[in-house]
Amino acid sequence: MGLLRTILIILLVWYGLKILSRLFAPLLIKFVAKKAEERFGQQFGGFQNQSQQRNEQKRREGETVIDKMPERQKSSNDKVGEYIDYEEID
Repeated sequence: MGLLRTILIILLVWYGLKILSRLFAPLLIKFVAKKAEERFGQQFGGFQNQSQQRNEQKRREGETVIDKMPERQKSSNDKVGEYIDYEEID
């Protein structure tokens, strides 16, 4: 009877740990990821300057912001000459 009771206790503990790990594993992973992000930010000092941080704080939720500057139109070089369209005649 003692052997059966011991096996039953071991199985209950095993399945209890499996259920608890499924419940608490996502929370543990989020905590570890947050700590790693903080360490990374401290190690590299954050690449954003203060003006960028202020701009991000001023932005409202749902606001659309475009950070990319449009490309400049390249002006044609006048020294090259003018383009002549021609057809080849056989």
